[in-house]
Amino acid sequence: MKLNIQDTFNKELPADPITENYVRQVENACFSFITPTKTANPQIIHVSPEMLENLGLATSDAKTDEFKNVFTGNEILPDTQPYAMCYGGHQFGNWAGQLGDGRAINLTEIVHNKQRWAIQLKGSGKTPYSRTADGLAVLRSSIREYLCSEAMFHLGVPTTRALSLALSGDEVLRDVLYNGNPAYEKGAIVSRIAPSFLRFGNYQILAVRNDIETLKTLVDYTVKHFYPELGVPSKESYLQFFKKVAENSLEMVIHWQRVGFVHGVMNTDNMSILGLTIDYGPYGWLEGYDYGWTPNTTDSQHKRYRYGNQPNIVLWNLYQLANALFPLIEETAGLEKILADFGTNFESKYLNMMCSKIGLLTENESDQKLIQELENNLHLSETDMTIFFRNLSRFSKENPGQGITIIQDAFYGSIEQLPEITEAWNKWFDKYSIRLQLEKETDSERAEKMNTINPKYVLRNYMAQLAIDAADKGDYNLIDELFNLLKNPYSEQKDQKKWFAKRPEWARNKVGCSMLSCSS
Repeated sequence: MKLNIQDTFNKELPADPITENYVRQVENACFSFITPTKTANPQIIHVSPEMLENLGLATSDAKTDEFKNVFTGNEILPDTQPYAMCYGGHQFGNWAGQLGDGRAINLTEIVHNKQRWAIQLKGSGKTPYSRTADGLAVLRSSIREYLCSEAMFHLGVPTTRALSLALSGDEVLRDVLYNGNPAYEKGAIVSRIAPSFLRFGNYQILAVRNDIETLKTLVDYTVKHFYPELGVPSKESYLQFFKKVAENSLEMVIHWQRVGFVHGVMNTDNMSILGLTIDYGPYGWLEGYDYGWTPNTTDSQHKRYRYGNQPNIVLWNLYQLANALFPLIEETAGLEKILADFGTNFESKYLNMMCSKIGLLTENESDQKLIQELENNLHLSETDMTIFFRNLSRFSKENPGQGITIIQDAFYGSIEQLPEITEAWNKWFDKYSIRLQLEKETDSERAEKMNTINPKYVLRNYMAQLAIDAADKGDYNLIDELFNLLKNPYSEQKDQKKWFAKRPEWARNKVGCSMLSCSS
């Protein structure tokens, strides 16, 4: 197994001088060297062929003991020094101090086909940042992260990736619902891959500690390797760096809203400096279209990270990053303009995205009102987001009266006996039909374009839970089936129609199928 190792993070940035592995505050450093914990009986249960290729590895490599041992933390690659990152963060709006990689260990960086990849293991043991935790992960959360990170990539959403899913052979104690009933579960390790795992919190912790020298070193490193077009370090390049991060974060959250993804725990330590979806914990997919829905039990009261609030939270998090970068820029006007532009740009990009979801390719002054009325209707009764937008592509602009018939499969309950809702939908379809008359495309041309924007298949929580339940019994076939299904989320896949369906009633309130905790 040959990898083109090109480490930079642990070569160019200041390291924690203490090499012992115990929980502590780590200052004047960006990371701590750490060795993954050896596991009892590691077993690779799934590998992503695409990520193998991206790293320059062959399918045969994944079948070797070396691969198994390296990607479960039982063997260190030659000439590498694994490490855990130091960062802080705001959690649910409150500064939490030092956090760091409490259960993630970065193995190395490689370069293949001019693309840099950082390789990380999640669930590979304690680090200096583990606080009171054990640094391990369990099979259920690892399956969810493995499947979702790859599914998001194929949806066209900026994301970290996953290479492999493995059992550790160890038992891990977890309290799934935080209700005082812990139980042992199967331990697991996911190999996560990204150009970088740097987060807003990496910069925040240094600014809060007034370690401006290390902050400058880290920002210079980030610009050099990930935003080289910004040129040599200067106050202007730092400002442009923040602008790039804001633009990339905006693109990410627009995609989240497009496909109905709810991150669930948008703390600043879970915000990628590259605008990638990172840290798949208690995430979820909208079943019923609902601005107020959050999958996170921890957030169930205040719903800070609810679906409709995600863009606002990205902006709030950007304010925190702006505060962290201020000591290097030393003026507020440029930062404030970028933050103000975020709101303006979101409004226009969101409108364009929603118009594309309903097949409007030209601009019209009536579009914003049409979209608003659509979203109002979607809240009138429980309406499945994925099915609604996918089936809407079958609408004929010459026959608005068929509108409700086309979308009726998306309703969780019948609206036949609800005349006010029926009337609201009929009125909307009449307006939609008139608006479509202004488009040049035929119905079939419009449908083809809509079906590249509105996925047919997403990783609904109940689907992931079925795979988890099977895997707990040693059956990994459903992991493979869903993995391959979600590689083509916009395709019809006639042999997989069973997955194009509303959440079954048995899953409405089942643990893992509706809301989830941060437990993993």
